[in-house]
Amino acid sequence: MKIQMVNLKDQYLEIKSEIDSAIHNVLDKTDFICGDKVFEFANNLSHYIGSKHCVTCANGTDALQIALMAIDTNPGDEIIVPSFTYIATAEVIALLRLVPVLVDVNYNTFTINADLIERNITEKTKAIIPVHLYGQSAEMEKILKLAEKYNLYVIEDNAQAIGACYKFSNGLKKNTGSLGHIGCTSFYPSKNLGCYGDGGAMFTDDDKIYEKLKMISNHGQIKKYYHSIVGCNSRLDTLQAAILDVKLKYLDDYNLKRIEAAHFYTQNLKTIEEIIVPEEMDYSTHVYHQYTIKVLNNKRDELQRYLEGLNIPSMIYYPVSLENQKAFMGIALKRNNLDVSKQLANSVLSIPMHSELTEDQQKHIIRGIQSFFS
Repeated sequence: MKIQMVNLKDQYLEIKSEIDSAIHNVLDKTDFICGDKVFEFANNLSHYIGSKHCVTCANGTDALQIALMAIDTNPGDEIIVPSFTYIATAEVIALLRLVPVLVDVNYNTFTINADLIERNITEKTKAIIPVHLYGQSAEMEKILKLAEKYNLYVIEDNAQAIGACYKFSNGLKKNTGSLGHIGCTSFYPSKNLGCYGDGGAMFTDDDKIYEKLKMISNHGQIKKYYHSIVGCNSRLDTLQAAILDVKLKYLDDYNLKRIEAAHFYTQNLKTIEEIIVPEEMDYSTHVYHQYTIKVLNNKRDELQRYLEGLNIPSMIYYPVSLENQKAFMGIALKRNNLDVSKQLANSVLSIPMHSELTEDQQKHIIRGIQSFFS
């Protein structure tokens, strides 16, 4: 039985005629850069997310960098980030000569511990970047209240949770990516909404920020050859926009299939004492970009090798927390211990999760895990 972490081939074959038609339409028009489909997709995605504006760009890392540039940061400004996340979140901070301030995460949700943020805020703090890791939102209501209290920006890293919905205590529901001042996402192929290369986007309700995001992503120009600010060259190709516009129609269905697969995993794995299955929080839906278990008693690596012997793939997202990344030595700050991040780095294991998983494949994976612990 051939099992993949992500099955992009079968996903493509399911909608092949629509994808091929969209690609050929772009080829016929030859509008490969800033074509009409880019703006059509941006409008459709903005409507889906529930934001007033959407600006597309070349990748999710660029989206984070452009967002930071758009809020007028200065070298030495501090940006609060979770210590357990992909490097891109903090990488762009360091690249702009800003200071990543690492805050520990919640053991149950993998997202930044909102109760620890306030003690890390100083007069140099400019923004908070919560990461909606593995498909579930950070505790945004608390974060937004802190941002308002201290006049800080909130930039959401929504690369892994597009389509997730946040529920406020007053009953209001909003999609992740539309909650902060700026939301950022990635269209890396394995994402819930992925293209066939690199791509990214930014969301905002603020008209002034929107204009800056547009300018910065296009060489800082407000019109061709007139450059108001220093920017960069970060554009979503028209071909990718055309592909994404087709796949956007299926995003809710893809997410629903991921949720169903996740619940099947949970139902069958939750009785194993030496693993902890993902927890769904009342304040957020979970769209399961990854299905990540915690393996106890230092058995994670042994389990991974055992599964590999059964031709069952798995991945460790992420084996090294930001605190221990060589690139951030002498750059990042920590004002409290990061024990949970270290614990997670030593115990997390993600097993296959995608919208094309079959029940037979899942049963094979589950039997493999069960047999290891039996």
